[in-house]
Amino acid sequence: MATLFISDLHLGADRPHINEQFFGFVQRAAAEADALYVLGDLFEYWVGDDDLADPFNASIGDALKALGEHGVPIHLMHGNRDVLLGREFARHCGAALVADPLLLDLYGTPTLLMHGDTLCTDDIEYQKFRVYARDPDNQAQFLAQPLARRKQQMAGLRADSESAKQGKTGNIMDVALATVEQTLRDFHYPRLIHGHTHRPARHVHVVDGHQCERWVLNDWYQRGGYLRCDAGGCTAVRL
Repeated sequence: MATLFISDLHLGADRPHINEQFFGFVQRAAAEADALYVLGDLFEYWVGDDDLADPFNASIGDALKALGEHGVPIHLMHGNRDVLLGREFARHCGAALVADPLLLDLYGTPTLLMHGDTLCTDDIEYQKFRVYARDPDNQAQFLAQPLARRKQQMAGLRADSESAKQGKTGNIMDVALATVEQTLRDFHYPRLIHGHTHRPARHVHVVDGHQCERWVLNDWYQRGGYLRCDAGGCTAVRL
């Protein structure tokens, strides 16, 4: 038995190949797991739980619901694209919304889970937007608008985000090493698992004489994958 971790799936109705990989993953690999953790950006965007009625969104929710009914606990963490995932969606899936960061004992190894965007502290403009997007008042104002208007605004935000990326170097959008090391220090040198950067890899950091493993989850833009962890350690698996 093992616990599985995924992030940055960016699921959307316009990406049928990746959607099918997700359905297959839920029905096969995830169905045999001790638990499944989704560390953010399950959807390409999420404008509110009232959009669960959309057929595509409902199909994703139903797939997770079936997994939960199969006996696999599901844990959902917010990403930067789906920060508005709420209790209604989690209730529909039978999932638990979890904090970012989250420290847990994983088969005897202290393991810190994060989406990963808070580690990218060199990207100052993004960090400012992150604060704005997670402000409860700003979220309430956005959710008070009609669904169609929210979708229109989200499309504009996505276009602005892609445009802004063109003017940034890859290093700025990656994690800041000093922030990673301080995070590991603050949580007493755990193993760290996160997504967000779309740079899947295994890193080893030596912090204050402690060797800390850091796993970066892969995105699902071209090919799905997950991290499988058990008492013997972690292994990255591509679909």
